[in-house]
Amino acid sequence: MTTIARASRCLALTLPGLMAGCASYYSHYGVFPAANASGEPRQVRVSWQSAEYPQWLWFEDKATPISVVTQCSERRWRLTDASHTRNRGACGDGIRACGEAGMDRLDDRPAGSEAVCMEVVAGPDSRRVADLGGRIELQVFCHPGETERMVEGETENMDYLRASPVPYVIDVRKAPRGALAGRLPDLDDSVCEQ
Repeated sequence: MTTIARASRCLALTLPGLMAGCASYYSHYGVFPAANASGEPRQVRVSWQSAEYPQWLWFEDKATPISVVTQCSERRWRLTDASHTRNRGACGDGIRACGEAGMDRLDDRPAGSEAVCMEVVAGPDSRRVADLGGRIELQVFCHPGETERMVEGETENMDYLRASPVPYVIDVRKAPRGALAGRLPDLDDSVCEQ
């Protein structure tokens, strides 16, 4: 067996075993104060998870969609990019969340699945979630059609982060997944009952 054949065989046997454990896994999150569409002061949390591979592997880093949660609200936003084919919306390229028919409004008109309601903006790093750094800028274009809805006789708050012509600048913490520092901070719901 030639040296090249031996090296190829070794590489073929070794790489699958290496690939399973070669990624580093992280949690990313940031919490910031802002007003919801009703003008009430709230905490807002952005979060996602990532898998980062060494540069010598040909894999691209991966990340989940970005979750945006507003304190006291049941509405959960998911911002996706082109790598999230299963969850991808129809409202364009970049890191975006599309409107939902009957739920959102853009200016004075209904915002359906073709309307961009939230988007990570600014710079070349705003194309893929996996490429984001320690600070992001989040632009919000939509507002809820109704801030509350009835579900099985209970009132649910559907309000979310207020639309703004200026992006929200959010500092994001990165910590190894599973570490104490990697746990998402809870949003205090005691203010919701006031």
